[in-house]
Amino acid sequence: MSRPFNLVDVFAETPLAGNPLAVVFDAEGLDTDAMQRIARWLNLSETVFLLAPSRPGADYRARIFTLERELPFAGHPTLGACHAWLSRGGTPARAGQVVQDCGAGLVTIRRGEGRNAFAAPPLLRGGPVDAADLAEVAAILRISPEEIVEARWVDNGPGWIGVMLASAEAVLVLDPARDHPRRMDIGVVGEHGAGGEAAFELRAFFSDQFGALREDPVTGSLNASVAQWLLGEGHAEAPYVAAQGTKLGCAGRIHISQDADGQVWVGGSARTIVSGVIDLD
Repeated sequence: MSRPFNLVDVFAETPLAGNPLAVVFDAEGLDTDAMQRIARWLNLSETVFLLAPSRPGADYRARIFTLERELPFAGHPTLGACHAWLSRGGTPARAGQVVQDCGAGLVTIRRGEGRNAFAAPPLLRGGPVDAADLAEVAAILRISPEEIVEARWVDNGPGWIGVMLASAEAVLVLDPARDHPRRMDIGVVGEHGAGGEAAFELRAFFSDQFGALREDPVTGSLNASVAQWLLGEGHAEAPYVAAQGTKLGCAGRIHISQDADGQVWVGGSARTIVSGVIDLD
């Protein structure tokens, strides 16, 4: 059976500068193994499969796959899936917002002019990183533990450890290890000087299924949890813009805001680059 799909560029102000995402529509009838095989074949960091919602109050259901596993939540797939669903004529039940049903529950996406924003979900794990984990992270980043200004668990699904360095320049010069024997998901943040377009620079390093460490171009889940950390501890004020993907030749821009209730919102642009059909017959 043929199924429509889009390739969407997420978190970029200009085409081909963000994080690519595959969105497969009408995914009913595909089992988990088939979804995983499609995601692996497409060879993108994530692929989203859209289905009818399974929870009351949702507009659609999204199943999110990396090359090796299903994730309960991820940020650039959330914004990309919402964009794709709307572009194919999806009509949300509530004006001004879309509600996504995913493994992490219901995620609200606020519609805006030129970019949408998702509500940052609660952390699954927060708090300080112990000395052993911190030493392991420093070894992977190939820096001394003393260069880490602060570290926190900022896990909202993928398993992120957040690391703060002294500056954006310190983040950009990192040359981490190429592999590691156990799975690690590390997000690094450093502050830019005043007056620039972006307030912070982020990089995201994660283990693939073979133990290699890869860098993600632009990472919504990491930016969401890092924003909760930075805002909660007084390291930043909202709104602000974060940059990511610079070392990979990308120009990701993530727009962070916070409403009167303290909810953090993560916004970014999304555009369809390719439309096609996946034929599995």
